Amino acid sequence: MNCAITVCDRNGVILYMNAKSRETYIKHGNLIGKNLMDCHSDRSKSIIRDLLETGGQNVYTIEKDGIRKMIYQSAWKENGKVMGLCEISVILPEEIPHCRRD
Repeated sequence: MNCAITVCDRNGVILYMNAKSRETYIKHGNLIGKNLMDCHSDRSKSIIRDLLETGGQNVYTIEKDGIRKMIYQSAWKENGKVMGLCEISVILPEEIPHCRRD
């Protein structure tokens, strides 16, 4: 799967990074066991805290150095209780067909 997957616990401690995620953040070293709040802006920290409190999701697109990505962040739960967050980052092609299936 050509996407970066990062999982943290409810305290923001990174539990898992797939190979693409590790490659994406290689300049930061091994982030497993580190707190993701340490590498986010105040605005991002606020969103992360909200997701952890509400169990919600945050979906958006970004562009950096000419590369477009869709970021999907969602709480993961166990027995109905928020246990942390999962972030999936997918590189988007220049053209994406949009199909309606009503």
